[in-house]
Amino acid sequence: MSIRAEHLTHIYGQGTAFEQYALKDVNFEIPDGQFVGLIGHTGSGKSTLIQHLNGLLKPTSGTIYYNGEDIHGEGFSLKRLRGKVGLVFQYPEHQLFETDVFADVCFGPRNLGFTEKEVWERAKEALELVGMDRKYWEQSPFELSGGQKRRVAIAGVLAMGPEVLILDEPTAGLDPRGRDEILDKIRDLHDRKGMTILLVSHSMEDIARYADRLMVMNHGEKVFDGTPREVFEHYRELEAMGLAAPQVTYLTHALKEHGVPIDEELTTVEEARDAIVRLLKPEQAGSTGRQA
Repeated sequence: MSIRAEHLTHIYGQGTAFEQYALKDVNFEIPDGQFVGLIGHTGSGKSTLIQHLNGLLKPTSGTIYYNGEDIHGEGFSLKRLRGKVGLVFQYPEHQLFETDVFADVCFGPRNLGFTEKEVWERAKEALELVGMDRKYWEQSPFELSGGQKRRVAIAGVLAMGPEVLILDEPTAGLDPRGRDEILDKIRDLHDRKGMTILLVSHSMEDIARYADRLMVMNHGEKVFDGTPREVFEHYRELEAMGLAAPQVTYLTHALKEHGVPIDEELTTVEEARDAIVRLLKPEQAGSTGRQA
């Protein structure tokens, strides 16, 4: 197993008039190589949760285990952990600071103590993995587009050789093409390298398309945890939390209510398309025969 949380609780302003629970008794386990989507409305505890997974925040109570070790236990190296559990923040500007793209990506592995040759090789591989064209490598990261900045931020984390990649809203503010390019690269990393991915997103369509498992947070608690199909069965409860299931979920339920024999548990546009085509084929065949 890779990451396990047991009775994770985090309270901001504990003991003051402003005391607020950000996480309440959260429990989960993420096995190696799983692609997990984390969803929830603003203030649900998503960002607080992911900052616990590489030790940026310490829980008020409860424990985070990485490969069976308590990350806040005596002798455990948080520096080593942050090389293995990489976190890409929502706003790439928070992670970019060097004079050029290549230097920025080199910072992480150099800080972990790799030789200059290893640093160079890791930075080169990471930039190629995220599809960053060489013509940008010597540019200032602050001159890049939003999508390019996100690629550089992801590359900077990948260069450290993480086993787990956590991404907080990596497509926020991008156009549809940029969003698909980033998410396709992330899925490719998962498929090619067997990397564990935890993707935080507000887009139900993205989550349904890419994730194998969904965890839903609400007011600091984990309320649902399962496959996209299992979670989106609760689309009414999700609406009550200020969330919405993918549009495909509403479409299939509407078709079912009108007597169309379609699977209500479809979660992606591609699945719905294929199901509708299968339903139409007999009609098309009959229509062709009558015309003949």
